[in-house]
Formats: sequence, C-alpha cells, structure tokens
Amino acid sequence: MFVGRKSELASLNASYSRDSFQFPVIYGRRRVGKTTLINEFCRGKKTVYFVAAQSTAKENLEILSEQILSALAPGAPKNPFPTFRAAVDYIFEYAKRERIIFAIDEYPYLAGGDKSVSSILQAAIDKYQADSKLFLILCGSSMSFMERQVLGYQSPLYGRRTAQYKLAPFDYLESAAMLPGFSDEEKIIIYGMTGGIPEYLGRIDNESSPRENARRLFFDPAGRLFEEPANLLKQELRNPETYNAIITAIAGGAGKLGEIAAKAGIETSQCSKMLSILVSLGLVRKEYPVTETKSKKSIYILGDWMFVFWYRFARPELSRIMAGLGESVCDEVFSERLNSHTGRVFEECARQYMWRALKEKRLLFDFKRIGGWWGNNPRERREEEIDFIAFADERAAFGECKWRNVRIGEDTLENLQRRAGLFPAFTKVCYILFSKSGFTDALRERAAAEGDIILLGLDDMFFE
Repeated sequence: MFVGRKSELASLNASYSRDSFQFPVIYGRRRVGKTTLINEFCRGKKTVYFVAAQSTAKENLEILSEQILSALAPGAPKNPFPTFRAAVDYIFEYAKRERIIFAIDEYPYLAGGDKSVSSILQAAIDKYQADSKLFLILCGSSMSFMERQVLGYQSPLYGRRTAQYKLAPFDYLESAAMLPGFSDEEKIIIYGMTGGIPEYLGRIDNESSPRENARRLFFDPAGRLFEEPANLLKQELRNPETYNAIITAIAGGAGKLGEIAAKAGIETSQCSKMLSILVSLGLVRKEYPVTETKSKKSIYILGDWMFVFWYRFARPELSRIMAGLGESVCDEVFSERLNSHTGRVFEECARQYMWRALKEKRLLFDFKRIGGWWGNNPRERREEEIDFIAFADERAAFGECKWRNVRIGEDTLENLQRRAGLFPAFTKVCYILFSKSGFTDALRERAAAEGDIILLGLDDMFFE
C-alpha cells in the first residue's frame, strides 16, 4: 500500500500531464522512500526504469541497454548499445513521438563510474528538449552528490531540471498511517524509534507491541536495525569511525563544538568540517534559540530519531546484545529510560502539529517561526528553557510539552507564563500545552475562562 507523498505525487502527475519535456530531480537519504514514490508515479505509464549499479561503466551500459530494449523494443535482439550517448539518443528520439518516462535511480553510481554521463545528458537535453515528450527523472541517495553535481552551479546539468524534490522522512502523522492498530501513545513511541523513515516503519509488526518490535529490530544481532546506523555511515562517508565518534558524543549529551571535539578526540577545526557534512546528510542539526538568528548558544543535536534511539540505547550495549542479553537490555530501556527519549520526540511532534495546524487553519493566529528557546533568566540568575515559541511580529505562542503518566495542572501553565515574561516585546501572547495524559479539571476550567490558553492531548494531535 502506498502511503504519504501526496503532494509530491500530485506534482509529478501534473508535470507529466503537460506532455512536454520534463526533468525532475528526486533525492534524499537512504530508505526515505524515493524508489517507492517513483514506482507509484510510473504505474500504468510507459517507463524505462534503470537502477544504476555500483559497478563499471560497461556493466551499467549493459543493464541500461536491456532495460531500454525490453521497454521500448521488446521484440528486438538485446544487444547492448555501443555507448551511453547512443542509448540516450535512442530514448530521446523515441520520445519525439510518444510520452515515456526515463528514470535513472542511484544516479551517483552511474555518474561516478563514467564522468562523461552528465555532459552527455546535458547535450541531449539541449538538442532534443524543444520537441521532446520525454519525462526524465534522476534520483539519488547521496545528497551531497545530487546537490553539487546535479543541481549545483558547476554541474553540466545546472539549469536544466524542471523540478526538484528533496524527500524528508515522514512526520508523526504520516508515520501513523503505516501503524494501524496501535494506540496514539504507541505511534509516538514507534515514531521515536524509526524516525519516520518509511522503510523502517514497514518493518514494524502491527501485531506486536512497540517493546517487542524494538527487541526484534534493535536488540537482536539478527535484527534489521541492529547495525543500520553503522552501515549507513560506511556507505555515505569516508572515515566512518571518526564520524561515529562525533555522533556518539552528541548522543551522550555533548552539544557545543568544543565539547563534541573533545569527546571525539579530534581537533575543533576537523570536527567543524565533519559536523557540516553530517548536517548536509540530515543526521545532525545545528540549532539556535529560536528568537535568535546567530548565537554563541548554538548547539548540535542528532536530527534522526532512529540514530538517537540506536546511539542512546543499542550501541552502548552491543556487547551484552551480542552475548544474548538483548531481552534484558530492552527491558531496561522500556522500564527505565524510554520516557526521557520519547519526551523529546513528543516536543518535535508538537512542533510538527503546529505547522500542520497552521497550514490547515486550525489555529487562531499565524506564525512564521517556531522552535525551542534556552537562555539566561537575569532576574532569577538561572538558565531557562521553553519547549517552543511560535511567533510573528509582536504575537507569540509559548508552548510546553509533557510526556508524563499524570495529568498536568495549573503549576505547569504558571511556570510557562513566568518564562514567557522574559519576552516583553511580544505583546499578544497565548499559551499552548501538549500533554500525553491530559489535564486537571482546574486547568481546563481556567483555559475555558481566560481564552488565551490552548490544551491539546494525543487525540487532538491525531486529527484526520
């Protein structure tokens, strides 16, 4: 069953309906669902679909030739084209008279094996596009390659693409569509284990509990996700051991550049460069207090919840898991440590809810930015944190998220109001509280009476 990607699929189909040359570029991290999207889009359409191999140019040309002839000349001998240029010209000539899709998946493998490929495609596009009905798709998982050598200014293909789609992981609500039968609470927990990556969500057994799924996937040496982060680093990066040390430092609580470099045992300048690469891959985020654009308070955090889960709970226990004690490790995680992790996940889900609610006009106000805030309280001489501030001009919503097994009450609201007082420039203020377990009657009565307090539970977040 195809889930999510409604806007991307609609956009691709709208481009296809124009019946002129189109050249979308689709990219994103591994397992995010690029191939699934392309397959769904190509369903029922004449398509040459070619997955490049991490091999020689000769082998890729042989595979491509077979795909072209099978799709466009099924009765012809399957003799390979003599060159990649000849194969491309054949497709473009064919597309003069009929609408076809030519999709190259894992394009970096093809272009990496033959440096002339991008120039050959560029020449063919410039020659044929005026009277072509070709729908050309280039797809790749190496985001740095796609951004620099397909979309970048130095690429021969620069300026030729007609659309680009950088696929992100599913948000919590999109992920929930792949998790029928689970409670709303369990859907948040599983989102915090999988990071919204469709391939990982597809590995969830809907007949088993989140704990049993975690045990099977993460805490068993045969589990699908037991070594997944390490394997992804090996595929994407040189010196994966050093990157591993950096990610481990961040997962262990280091946030500032100097702290991360010290824990990883490398020079600060080297650490800074490697962090930039991890940011470009979507594995790490650099965050500032949301009301500031640049600040010495910036921190690095892991940007992928599956990586957070694995580095916090599985990697430190690899020896015990390998010794057959994964069941015990899983018990410890789910009985003692999971709530703190899921609490952070819940904060991100709340922010995702805010963007969705803004888009669907579920809020009584607009905002332009949203994010967490941390800084000094000069009156009380202590550090403060606010889960999120959503604001535009003089209007702001201050948000608090509680992943607790008890209902939250007026004390939580009053603490939030006290911290909001640090921002006198916001003259129109409201307060939004998210709670896993609901709210006390007293807080509900106060929210109903005062009008600037919004209370949201899990049932509100999982709207249709």
